[in-house]
Amino acid sequence: MLIFPTLYAMTGGLLLQWILGYNFSVAVWVGYIALFGIAVETGVVMVVYLHEALERHIASSAPLTNQAIEDAAIEGAVRRLRPKLMTVTAVLASLVPILWETGVGSDVMKPIAAPIVGGMITSTIHVLILVPVFFVMIKERALRTQLREENNEPARV
Repeated sequence: MLIFPTLYAMTGGLLLQWILGYNFSVAVWVGYIALFGIAVETGVVMVVYLHEALERHIASSAPLTNQAIEDAAIEGAVRRLRPKLMTVTAVLASLVPILWETGVGSDVMKPIAAPIVGGMITSTIHVLILVPVFFVMIKERALRTQLREENNEPARV
């Protein structure tokens, strides 16, 4: 599940790299390495927030249902919204001006900044929307499997 943030981030990075007309170079790869680090970190933190919200619900001794899983995912995603948007805003505010520079060193800095800027946009969409959806799907499937095992029903394929 944690490879998906890098794929979505790479999609945005490749798109902006293509729009700006940059070829692959060492500078571009440095940008991708930085982007992947940020994307994986924010994806992991989102999953941690989702698990903590679900664990709080389980600790309240309420029965675990599909609705409880969805509520916990919404709670965890909402708690992570502001920190994620602050991270994205800080990265974009620091790197977007580099894309407009024409001075000394801009020929090296622009290819580094391009994949990060493009990837942060698509990574944000992925982490804030798709990770909670995947989390709910996985946890609901695990709940169905657990209930099936408790009722001694045969597994469906």
